[in-house]
Amino acid sequence: MNKKFNYRLVFRMIGSLILVESVVLLLVSLVPLIYGENDAGYFLISSGISTLLAALFLLIGRNPSPTIGKREGSVIVTFTWIVFSLIGLLPFWMSGSIPSFTNAYFETISGFTTTGASILNNIEELSHGMLFWRSMTHWIGGLGIIVISLAILPVFSVSGTQLFAAESSGPTKDKIHPKISETAKRLFLIYVILTTAETILLRLGGMNWFDSVCHSFATIATGGFSTKQSSIAYWDSPYIQYIFILFMILSGINFSLYYFGFKNKLKKIKENEELRYFLIILFIFAFIVSLSLIDFSKIQSFQTLESAWRDALFTVTSLMTTTGFSTADYMLWKPLTWVILLMVMLTGASAGSTSGGIKMIRIVISAKACYYEFRRLIHPNAVIPVRYNHYLVQTDVLTRVLAFVVLYLVVAGFGIMVLAMSGMGFIESIGGTITCLGGVGPGFGGVGPAGNYSEIPEFSKWFLSLMMLAGRLELYTVFLLFTPAFWKK
Repeated sequence: MNKKFNYRLVFRMIGSLILVESVVLLLVSLVPLIYGENDAGYFLISSGISTLLAALFLLIGRNPSPTIGKREGSVIVTFTWIVFSLIGLLPFWMSGSIPSFTNAYFETISGFTTTGASILNNIEELSHGMLFWRSMTHWIGGLGIIVISLAILPVFSVSGTQLFAAESSGPTKDKIHPKISETAKRLFLIYVILTTAETILLRLGGMNWFDSVCHSFATIATGGFSTKQSSIAYWDSPYIQYIFILFMILSGINFSLYYFGFKNKLKKIKENEELRYFLIILFIFAFIVSLSLIDFSKIQSFQTLESAWRDALFTVTSLMTTTGFSTADYMLWKPLTWVILLMVMLTGASAGSTSGGIKMIRIVISAKACYYEFRRLIHPNAVIPVRYNHYLVQTDVLTRVLAFVVLYLVVAGFGIMVLAMSGMGFIESIGGTITCLGGVGPGFGGVGPAGNYSEIPEFSKWFLSLMMLAGRLELYTVFLLFTPAFWKK
């Protein structure tokens, strides 16, 4: 027997979540006042609109049934991200900082999904308030709108398990506490600690407090929005660049491992295969790229070698963790490096981190499944199970992993075809799809690190906005809404 869709609960939950954005917009309105700028009103108006919309949703959702299923969870999570982006674009649009509604939505959803793909050609002309809000969208979206809300608001009288599962990344959801709300609080605390630590270290490196905070928001969320048009290349400082490299790597690690570290469960960290392969692949690819950058016939000093290594390590780390910061235009590098960078864009970092992409855990399990299948062909009677972290990978988990990888590649291929048909160049279509689906930001060609998305067709911007949302919510949460069978169960 089909259960009736609990629309009252959906409206109530979305309304409660919108209130979070209302409060954040209200707090951001203080930034223009601190810097003596006159655009605080745009944030106040946006906060007011957000509050009225939340009140309407809460009114519609009065006295809901406490039952929540997968349908309600997927609808709540997907539409929360869409509504957050629609409200979040208002300060940009009303102030004229981004006059085009399409561009304002693209920039905002790129922020919330921590993609970092931008249409701005005049970043440094934006006010402190607009720049701070732009970075704040990263920070809210990095850990997740639902996860942050579960951590700081006691508004959920129903279980947040379905919402946590619909928004979090990875084939398995790490619960570091029996209660989802307590898990969310611990993840949020780790998130705040990492952000604070990076802010202080960047300030010690000579960056001012405003830029330090904004870039820490973007780094820990693996977002990539900078307050400078030339991104991190603006600061010609090895210290600052190595700080970014360190925290991009830290942000690409499953956050539950930090909790295990605090609890002195170091064995869990040591035996984690995903972490091991993530670091091994990152440094091997960075080493290969650095070798391709060196002209060994013209080496003048150690500084030449260090600069090549730093550019390579920064770029590979930035793209593999799907942060998207840049210190160099990799489109000027050898084509071999483009292949490597495309691979790390697809791979991503760890599940349970703020990064996008397929995730290393799925790559490792898929590679093991292929390897063991070859062994079974050689030894047909042998029983060779797939193991991960010394545990047997159950058949249903293995099926989900392989299905996700196939679906991800199919969606990427479909996206490339659609963008090419919309008028984008082939190189730009590949880069745009892979980076927006994976939450990376810079792509290839005209949408590479030296360019942006301002000149692509309007249809392409809306399509890539959908790709950003689908990629951030790991495909199924969004695509299930378009499946008739999903609504019948």
